[in-house]
Amino acid sequence: MEILDLAGRKGLVVGIANEHSLAWAAAQHFQSAGAELAVTYLNDKAKPYVEPLARQIAAPIFLPCNVAAPGELEAVFDAIRTQWGRLDFLFHSIAWARKEDLHGRLTDCSAEGFSESMLISCHSFIRMAHLAEKLMDKGGSLTTLTYYGADKVVDHYNVMGPVKAALESSVRYLAHELGPKRIRVNAISAGAVQTRAASGIEHFDALLNESLRDAPLHRLVESSEVGRTALALASDHMTAVTGEILYVDAGFHIEGMAFH
Repeated sequence: MEILDLAGRKGLVVGIANEHSLAWAAAQHFQSAGAELAVTYLNDKAKPYVEPLARQIAAPIFLPCNVAAPGELEAVFDAIRTQWGRLDFLFHSIAWARKEDLHGRLTDCSAEGFSESMLISCHSFIRMAHLAEKLMDKGGSLTTLTYYGADKVVDHYNVMGPVKAALESSVRYLAHELGPKRIRVNAISAGAVQTRAASGIEHFDALLNESLRDAPLHRLVESSEVGRTALALASDHMTAVTGEILYVDAGFHIEGMAFH
């Protein structure tokens, strides 16, 4: 029997907000496959929601990580270096935009709001790649989350569309640069899933209904399906896959239709 085995592997999961997070689905599959995980939480307000989950998967490293706060991301990698001395894979699942920019037109987005969204949602992945490179001397896997709105216009996705497009382009450039070190870089483009992050998008129920109607499989995506894809990317089963945007959306993206 062939199985996905991460026994002995060390991984970092950034972006768990609660039990509905796609990052939590990924963490569960990583842990079930035998990996040891470092888990982060945004701040003291988020900690009570994430700490029980970290305990559930026996995460030996559990630290705050607000990528906009100076030094917090570096402290996470310092702890990994001190405790493990290496890192085998990383899962990045953080995105943010000011409410007025997320709910308003891109035409009206402020420079400050655009910069903040790009810093948190895109450049944080680049920073993590920079820090992880030093700990992946035997190769590794970096995975982030994106969405169909990076490629096609999705009503109400607004500023996050160009920000996610920048993230997808960054995946390709990072894959090119880190490939010689056997570090693979990929993104999962997840279909519409009811998460805390998704709840910030206006008329999200309409997006769910459009997905259910127009996706070839005529169903919504389950968070566990995204988690299993993350597991596959972190495993030795996909060692020749890098620079890719893997759609886990019940086939919605092939229809070439924007949400309305």
